[in-house]
Amino acid sequence: MKNLKLYIFILFLSLSSFAQQKPSLKNANHLFVNRSYIDAAKMYETLKPNQQVLQNLGDCYYFNSQMDFAVKNYGQLFFSFKDSLKPESYFRYAHALKGIKDYEKADLIMSEYLKYQVDTKKFIENLDNIVPYDYEIQLMAKSTTNGDFGISFFGDKVVFASLRSSDKPIFNWNQKPYLDLYEATISKDGLLENIKPFSDKINTKTHESDATFSADGKTMYFSRTNSKRVKIGEEKVATVKIFKAEFINNEWANVVEMPFSNDLYSTEHPFLTKDGKKLYFASDMPGTLGSMDIYYVDVNSDGTYGLPKNLGDVINTTHREQFPFLTEDATLYFASDGHEGMGGLDIFMSKMYNYVFVKPLNLGQTINSNLDDFGYVLNEKDNKGYLSSNRKGSDNLYSFIRKENERRILVEGDVKDKTTKDLLPGTTVSLYDEDNKLVGQMVVGSKAEYFFNTRPNKKYRVEAIRDFYIPSHVEFTTNDAGKARFTIELEVESYDDAEDIVVTKNDGYVYIELENIYFDLNKWNIKEQAANILDVLVGLLNKYPLMEVQIGAHTDSRASEMYNLILSNNRAASTLEYLVNKGIDRKRLRFKGYGESVPLVKCGDKCTEAEHSINRRCEFRVLK
Repeated sequence: MKNLKLYIFILFLSLSSFAQQKPSLKNANHLFVNRSYIDAAKMYETLKPNQQVLQNLGDCYYFNSQMDFAVKNYGQLFFSFKDSLKPESYFRYAHALKGIKDYEKADLIMSEYLKYQVDTKKFIENLDNIVPYDYEIQLMAKSTTNGDFGISFFGDKVVFASLRSSDKPIFNWNQKPYLDLYEATISKDGLLENIKPFSDKINTKTHESDATFSADGKTMYFSRTNSKRVKIGEEKVATVKIFKAEFINNEWANVVEMPFSNDLYSTEHPFLTKDGKKLYFASDMPGTLGSMDIYYVDVNSDGTYGLPKNLGDVINTTHREQFPFLTEDATLYFASDGHEGMGGLDIFMSKMYNYVFVKPLNLGQTINSNLDDFGYVLNEKDNKGYLSSNRKGSDNLYSFIRKENERRILVEGDVKDKTTKDLLPGTTVSLYDEDNKLVGQMVVGSKAEYFFNTRPNKKYRVEAIRDFYIPSHVEFTTNDAGKARFTIELEVESYDDAEDIVVTKNDGYVYIELENIYFDLNKWNIKEQAANILDVLVGLLNKYPLMEVQIGAHTDSRASEMYNLILSNNRAASTLEYLVNKGIDRKRLRFKGYGESVPLVKCGDKCTEAEHSINRRCEFRVLK
């Protein structure tokens, strides 16, 4: 304790020296680079507002969720220096605007960032039509200034992180105490009770948070900030690491750092599946798509760990994905500010089908807010759980009860091949409303089942799309004012079954078989006979507007390989241009010249004229 007090005293002197520094851009930047955002903001406020000052000042407030001040400075930054700003500035400004619920202006900025239009109010309204649950939430503590977050189940108790320790040193980022873990029980009213610090074998002078426990309560994983700062680029950063501890003889022991943690990147927010075989976490390790991605490692029976595996771009974006939680039915819940949301981090869900997570669904406005919402955990048996949010200005814990969205009507079914009646897993099924707006979409799993929530007395169209198949749809009306189920089977027909000229060949590819197209010697212009044949292809492409085709041109073996390659490429390109001139979208077409490299008749230099003619051809392969 004596050493701790000395540490706090030295830290206090250090902070005082920061506060006493003469205001200057150099000193303010030094504070900013060291992530002392509160002190940096105070100093930037005294300086002339040039581009760097406004950018960093806005960031200081943004990183501490003071969105009204962030908007003020970002607004001035955009007014004076918009043409020279990096894309990340657009993203932060848009989220800051969402943080004060200025959705109209936020959408304008975000649309510029994304290069397509967004409508947050419409997005929220659409979510009301498709989310499977509504949530009733309430605060779990009377005080909203304790900085509680990151709750987890621990037997009949809970464990969470908090800033409530007054004995902890001050964290420069936000001028608040470092985090410790606490345990508590939950009252009948959903409030935290019997709160006490977690084991002093776990809590240290630095941050601890995000505990997760094995089913028997004998093993825990948790996040801990590195005790040293390492220079990464121009910044000195204390990364976050995942540690493991074991409960032995009524105390926590054997605290060890995980082998996939590192001084040069963070690993944090661990979650151990109930069977103890996988550990999910968030990281900015090399190979991420952006700021933070969600990964998992296999937990082997011998105590070793597999290599970290990124969940991929269905879940992860170029921004933050954090706080994973997986239910027993393989539904992933996580927080993200990269997927479309209401502002800051929102909570999303993604179901797993055939070992693949599908497109995430925002949980909607009954649980998400305009600021950060994260750390979702759920007891599936009683539909109760907890989450963290800073919607009241600082991190707080909330309990929730989720209830089925009684206003919705469920439409469900499966997808089959029209001819063979085989199930077609991997098919994309979409739901459109009467205005042809997409209101739901999923990729069906191994049982080829789909399901959507709809509204009563509305017209819808459910559509199945699959590569090499003709899109199929069914229109229906939900005419029941109460809750009901509509079962609609979708049958899709392959191009091969629907069209005689579409054939699946022995090489596994699907081709459109047309009469051969002939070109004059050493020429590539489309002759009248070839045009008549290509018009058949134009008709097919117009009939199936999602079909995409590759044009492959081949020559005989006369002339040099290079000459034949150039000639075939020109012929393929000329064929493509003919189709484009007939109104076919260029995006649906590819071309490739093969020269003499893929002969149908392998006769070498001894080909007859008939064999040369067979090898001299155009092929049309269906790509999707």
